[in-house]
Amino acid sequence: MSAAPDDIILDIRDLRKVFQVRRKGQTHEVRAVNGFSLQVRRGETLGIVGESGCGKSTLARVLLGLARADGGSVTLEGRDLLDSNRRNRAETRLKVRMVFQDPYASLNPRRSVGDSVAETGDIHRIFASRRDRAEQVGRALDAVGLGARFAASYPHELSGGQRQRVGIARAILPEPDLVVADEPVSALDVSIQAQVLNLLAELKARLGLTLMFISHDLGVVAKISDRVAVLYMGEMVELAPARALFTDPRHPYTELLLTAIPRPDPSKRITGAVEISEPPSRLRQLAGCPFRDRCPRATSICASQPPDLRAVAPGRFVACHHA
Repeated sequence: MSAAPDDIILDIRDLRKVFQVRRKGQTHEVRAVNGFSLQVRRGETLGIVGESGCGKSTLARVLLGLARADGGSVTLEGRDLLDSNRRNRAETRLKVRMVFQDPYASLNPRRSVGDSVAETGDIHRIFASRRDRAEQVGRALDAVGLGARFAASYPHELSGGQRQRVGIARAILPEPDLVVADEPVSALDVSIQAQVLNLLAELKARLGLTLMFISHDLGVVAKISDRVAVLYMGEMVELAPARALFTDPRHPYTELLLTAIPRPDPSKRITGAVEISEPPSRLRQLAGCPFRDRCPRATSICASQPPDLRAVAPGRFVACHHA
């Protein structure tokens, strides 16, 4: 899973995030992110997929500093993203920005579009003057296809697609090294989703960004990603180039996700041994492989020994005893 050091922009090692949940007078431990390790290459789009509750958004929040990690390390170009020093953390966060899922909830309705886009720059005092501020905000809005005239608008005056474009403009000012997009098109109409995806791809190429794209929609991930990491119960179970993963999945959970993709033509539906079923409660801590209760390949070793993420082909990694 390693690459040349100069090619790595984000290095995540054994990242853990645990929540304490009380149910019926008892405290349970929920391992939202459980020993997650991954290296993200400079300039790539890495897709992160999995069912709701698998830990995708928690991973994003830890990377952005919105949630505190309980273990592990995260470095961006050698800088510690989990550094407890407030000044160091603030400087590093300028380099990692986020596009949120809900374009309606992520913008302050009382602030103009221009003020929302400029907020991070105002906090970190990157603008030399009012004129410089207006020019940089205008360029950011131009870059996302809105134009500087939208700076005086308010969120309630915009459509959902326009609001998400504002969210993207906010994420690229000041210009970051890594953009984490957490379900950025799930709240949009299908006709608008393609426009936003094309915009992200265009900005990535023009600005030299690295993009981490989080989604439960595998069709969207297939369109935009170079590589895809599959999460289950807070752990990575498969990592592969996007085309290879969608044409030849190696983990039974990945097969389940692909089987669940709606297909208008019944003759082209994916069929196989993996059946769609409900995931187990996160309050249960299973020994061995976390997927074993849903897996048609499970044997006795799956119940007693958790599988390691291992290489099964060049650039392909799978956490399964029977891959």
